[in-house]
Amino acid sequence: MVFKTAKRVVIFVIGMTVILVGVVASVVPGLPAIVIVPVGLAILATEFAWARVFLRKIKRKLQGLAPSSSNRPASPPPDQEASD
Repeated sequence: MVFKTAKRVVIFVIGMTVILVGVVASVVPGLPAIVIVPVGLAILATEFAWARVFLRKIKRKLQGLAPSSSNRPASPPPDQEASD
């Protein structure tokens, strides 16, 4: 019982630290906050259901932002030389 509680506390502290680093990264140039925050949520999601739900929501939003091949405009046809 004590081990499980201690494990949850350690995971909470590590996950929240990573999320806080991600928040700081959002204002500091050069650090990819969009990657760091989901990593912190993934750490928290190993022990907390609320973090799993929130992580799923973020994954859906990020997948909506990613370009897919079906969203790309069709490439123009190659130039055809007129045969006379």
